[in-house]
Amino acid sequence: MNLEIEKSWKEVLEQEFEKEYFKKLANFVDKEYETQTIYPKADEIFSAFELCPFSKVKVVMLGQDPYHGENQAHGLCFSVKEGVRIPPSLRNIYKELNSDIGLEIPKSGNLEHWAKQGILMINATFTVRAANAGSHQKKGWEEFTDAIIKAVSEQKENVVFLLWGAYAQKKGKIIDRKKHHILESAHPSPLSAHRGFLGNKHFSKTNDYLKSIKEKTIKW
Repeated sequence: MNLEIEKSWKEVLEQEFEKEYFKKLANFVDKEYETQTIYPKADEIFSAFELCPFSKVKVVMLGQDPYHGENQAHGLCFSVKEGVRIPPSLRNIYKELNSDIGLEIPKSGNLEHWAKQGILMINATFTVRAANAGSHQKKGWEEFTDAIIKAVSEQKENVVFLLWGAYAQKKGKIIDRKKHHILESAHPSPLSAHRGFLGNKHFSKTNDYLKSIKEKTIKW
């Protein structure tokens, strides 16, 4: 696994790369890329870091698994490549953006412009086999994701954490709630969006909080 990741993140996570679990994970991922079709492409695994250096992080958005369809995943949670059909969860995110702040529903599902504004958009697992959801769970990625969240929680202040769904909310235990702003709701998946994601107003609430700490707001 190529660990030529963005400089500031490399410094923050250097010790993780030396740990036994990560070495096993890297071996597993390398073999998978050699023998299977894996998403995202190997050089896009750490796109979230490239687009959002550690010093720029002001919002953390956490997904669970990368998309496992062809040409969808490109290293950012919920985002798909240009020209790819918008997946159902992202459709609901756009629906909420429309009702919350009046944003016209975009034709593209590529969310790189969010990452470039300081939103760290990571999945709990960074890789997946084609057409096999969850296939790279419990191989070490979750431990790595915890280390990322812990680093942001400990080394930064006033970060907005968007925790959508039970899985993301469990990660909330790692976050220092005295230092950070946490917004929780149901997941945007069609199975649960109507149970509290739609209507959560997390996009305007994020910007209200950023404004309150004199931080630049997000252009959603």
